[in-house]
Amino acid sequence: MQNLESRLSRRVTSVPPSGIRRFFEIAATMKEVITLGIGEPDFVSPDAIVKGAIRSMEEGKTGYTSNSGIAPLRDAISEELDRLYGVKYDAGSEILVTVGVSEAVQLAMLALLDPGDEILIPEPCFVSYGPTSIFADGVVKYVPTSVENDFQVTAADIEARITDRTKVLFLAYPSNPTGAVLRREVLEEIAEVVVKHDLIVLSDEIYDRLIYGDAYKRGHTCLPSIDALRDRTVLLGGFSKAYAMTGWRVGYACAPKPIYDAMYKLHQYIIMSAPTAGQWGALAGILECQDDVEQMRQAYDARRRIIVDGFRAAGLPTFEPEGAFYCFPDITSTGLNSEQFAQELLHSEHVAVVPGDAFGPSGAGFVRCSYANSMENIEESVRRITRFAERCKSGEFKSA
Repeated sequence: MQNLESRLSRRVTSVPPSGIRRFFEIAATMKEVITLGIGEPDFVSPDAIVKGAIRSMEEGKTGYTSNSGIAPLRDAISEELDRLYGVKYDAGSEILVTVGVSEAVQLAMLALLDPGDEILIPEPCFVSYGPTSIFADGVVKYVPTSVENDFQVTAADIEARITDRTKVLFLAYPSNPTGAVLRREVLEEIAEVVVKHDLIVLSDEIYDRLIYGDAYKRGHTCLPSIDALRDRTVLLGGFSKAYAMTGWRVGYACAPKPIYDAMYKLHQYIIMSAPTAGQWGALAGILECQDDVEQMRQAYDARRRIIVDGFRAAGLPTFEPEGAFYCFPDITSTGLNSEQFAQELLHSEHVAVVPGDAFGPSGAGFVRCSYANSMENIEESVRRITRFAERCKSGEFKSA
């Protein structure tokens, strides 16, 4: 038999496996590991969501739904975006329910990118953005950010990398992995560059409800709430994070009708419709679980304070995350690089974190730690990482 690997497409073979999953799979083979690696709420889905899904199945709602999603859910998404951010989308022609935000990201890229089209993506960023762009035959141009600038991408950073092939700008704030939140004034400056160069923006706002501190006081800025961006933005959102519904796989995309129509066509052929019970559960989430969302946000905030303060006390400078549920400590003082730190920490102290450079070159010298874990585990992980940092500084672990 001939070498089957030689028959695989270059779009697949050119993309490495996820750096997040690699450490998670190693940790799964070990005992007594505290994992700060996976971005998944430790809460179970609120009871009303579970009951809403069960009720739908008991009522016989077990078949396909409309390709675009059940009408009550699209109506609820439309009303929630209007209530929270003053952003209006027509439920019948501009909102598409998808299989998680992951499908929405891929649909948007397939709808917008032709071979050779460039997409700008600030990094560090979630590991899937670059590969999904490549799967759509786009050319990825990363825009570096730095802790010195609070991991804020600026209009100048973006404009400096625009060419005559640049078509799409991808923004994802609150950020995974840094926890950074873009301020409205920064977004308004970016909007001027977007209009000047006639770009389309993809805005992944899956963590919009999980913001803290000063960012919570200011309130999340939904990108299409900036007038100049409403008709050139695809807004991506979902229920996995704020509603603790990762396994339900329900997300959505909101877009101007021409882009919506293109995404809808792709969705029809690739997926058909999002899981039926999951859609009814998501509807119950919007209608009945706002108090649950706030309680989880407050719990994350308390954990955020413990882990950030703990890392700083351990001599690991840590950027103040204002959103999502990740912190991004600087580990260069240990004398190890990100990969070495994560490997040695896992094997010697049984704590799993993700090397920062898995999220892009700007993540070198950092690791990502999720505080979507119990307070008990977070406190114990801080003790273990503090002990590990002291061992590193004593010279026990040598950089290769």
